[in-house]
Amino acid sequence: MPRFFVPEHEITDSFMVLTGENAAHAKVLRLKNGDEVTVCDANGMDYRCSVSDVSNDQICLVVHTTEPSKSEAAVSCSIYMAFPKADKFEHVIQKATELGATELVCFPSSRCVSKPDVKSLAKKLERWQKIAASAAEQSGRGIIPKVISVDSYAQALQRAATAELAVCFYENEDRRTFREAIEAQPFRTAALLTGPEGGFSTAEIEQAAAAGLQICTLGSRILRCETAPLCALSALMYAIGEF
Repeated sequence: MPRFFVPEHEITDSFMVLTGENAAHAKVLRLKNGDEVTVCDANGMDYRCSVSDVSNDQICLVVHTTEPSKSEAAVSCSIYMAFPKADKFEHVIQKATELGATELVCFPSSRCVSKPDVKSLAKKLERWQKIAASAAEQSGRGIIPKVISVDSYAQALQRAATAELAVCFYENEDRRTFREAIEAQPFRTAALLTGPEGGFSTAEIEQAAAAGLQICTLGSRILRCETAPLCALSALMYAIGEF
């Protein structure tokens, strides 16, 4: 069933109108009178609707039922990823949204090759948020994950450390596994932090540990920077019973 995210202030319990990009998307889908669609307010509520009228610039909907979205995980998980090269972060945004992440945070670290300036980063964030919105629609999410950036590695650590389960992954860690961290105690919020192509420096790992993050391994194989966060998120979702 087609899914559309509509701003909360445009949603009512009986009647709605799709305009702008939503209306254009509906036209591409060739929606007609009587077709069923789902509208979501991006805050976890779904509205089952049917098309009542199609015009050149808008699609009118009649609301039939309202219910909480059933697609959100019990754990709110934020992905923290150091700036990667090229469009790797776009891939992570799309797939992490499909897997259930609630937030994606990018940050600079000492070995980052990509160091976008303020102007280019603003454009990237706008594009990245659209990618998250599109992936959320496609995968039936009840929210659109937020995509943000922070100015420093220290800020990323400080922010990530507020989660009940805060983990920094390091390829040279050989003692504590991610499974052990997950099973140590119950949690409702999680932050998973991964490095750039060159990984984290020893000093950065020490800084993460001092900030309160658990340093964990993701196994004996070294994963690419775009693979690590998706692997960790998948493992977390499996562990909490989402798969």
